[in-house]
Amino acid sequence: MGTKSKPALAAIRRHPFSFLVKLSVIVASLLTLGALLFLLSYIIIRGVPHLKLSLFAWDYDSTNVSLMPALINTLIVIGISLVVTVPLGVFSAIYLSEYAKKGNKMVEVVRITAETLSGIPSIVYGLFGMLFFVIYLGWGYSIIAGSMTLSIMILPLIMRTAEEALLSIPGSFREASLALGAGKLRTVFRIVLPAAIPGILSGVILGIGRIVGETAALIYTAGTVPKVAQSLSSSGRTLAIHLYTLSSEGFNTDEAFATAVVLLVIVLMINGLSAGLARRFGKDS
Repeated sequence: MGTKSKPALAAIRRHPFSFLVKLSVIVASLLTLGALLFLLSYIIIRGVPHLKLSLFAWDYDSTNVSLMPALINTLIVIGISLVVTVPLGVFSAIYLSEYAKKGNKMVEVVRITAETLSGIPSIVYGLFGMLFFVIYLGWGYSIIAGSMTLSIMILPLIMRTAEEALLSIPGSFREASLALGAGKLRTVFRIVLPAAIPGILSGVILGIGRIVGETAALIYTAGTVPKVAQSLSSSGRTLAIHLYTLSSEGFNTDEAFATAVVLLVIVLMINGLSAGLARRFGKDS
């Protein structure tokens, strides 16, 4: 035992900084894992005992404070936002990584702009959505106004993630395809894009997570009506807004924790589904 520890002690003396970095990484990892486990445990312990069938009633009222309308509205918002954002983000990434000339200053401007937009607080997007979609275009507080605002908000994230996924594909894939007589377009869509799907799905997962947990941008655009949106022009609250409303009112704290459990389960299910799809596409490619 003593003979094995001597080389380790000697290595620590020779490289004390490396040991400190390794120790700090381990401590940070344990703290992050501990915080995550504490948060999950706290939500589950406080929320699971208060899950009841009345929370899943189709109609909302002050007695059941049903989350079902908000859940349906959340799925609608996710669907609309992804239908708008994913094609725009992926096609933009294809142009930037495959067709734009290297050293193009405009490409660098687009990349810097996208990274800057990713860091803007969501309430700024909410105010923009309210001024442009709600007031200027006259859409009012509606599902479509909220969805368009979220589309603008997650577009830089999906575009940059998709671009990095495409750039990570080895150049030999492209060269082999072109050498066999395939054109540029066929190479991109039949060789490069399928291989980059796992990375692109990672960006989609992050975008979905931001949509599901968003409140500030939707309060100013989609509204807080606790009903299922009858059309895209109708107002409706999402699950995160429903949770925020219940917790801020202070009368239904137990139901708010139960809603948090449902929101947590939805996020885990979406992440699991996306991870499964990424593994499947990774094997196929």
